[in-house]
Amino acid sequence: MALRYFAVLTVVLALATTSKRAVADPDILSDFIVPQNNTKVNGTFFTCTKFRGLFDGVPETFKVTKAALTEFPALNGQSVSYAVLQFPANGVNPPHTHPRSAELLFLVAGSLDVGFVDTKNVLYSQKLQVGDIFVFPKGLVHYQYNSQPNMPAIAVSAFGSANAGTVSVPLSVFATEIDDEILAKSFKTDVDTIEKIKAGLAPHK
Repeated sequence: MALRYFAVLTVVLALATTSKRAVADPDILSDFIVPQNNTKVNGTFFTCTKFRGLFDGVPETFKVTKAALTEFPALNGQSVSYAVLQFPANGVNPPHTHPRSAELLFLVAGSLDVGFVDTKNVLYSQKLQVGDIFVFPKGLVHYQYNSQPNMPAIAVSAFGSANAGTVSVPLSVFATEIDDEILAKSFKTDVDTIEKIKAGLAPHK
């Protein structure tokens, strides 16, 4: 009986470990990974200049600038990435998730109202001031909002993945091909309301 219990426990632990590895960045067996088409590696390969001049102006709408795997190939296998979040007055980063990483946000200018919702639908919110750090747990829905009517805000976010991924709640629900009738029933409203929401999310031409 004890042997059978031990065998089941071993299988459960093995599955749990395998599942955890499947969603995390892979471990690498070298110091770093160089793309196949890169024949020369020097300090430039390990440098990202995307943030130069970023703080010289204020965007008209919320803007995120990433230094992740796509933008910065040297991050491949390193399990880290950055993003700079720029909020104009009353700017918002709508509810979204990062399926592969927690987010550690550091506020460097202005103030932000932030929050996340856990799996019990409990909201944890806070008003951040310059110098504050807030963590959004991996995979949970969260947001950031600059409630100041005439002051911009800037934050820097760090991720424990080179490719944290972003799933926008409004876009994934209302800007995909989910049938309007299904959405109307799910949100206990009517199709006309759903169509108005979709029209509001459509890109401006």
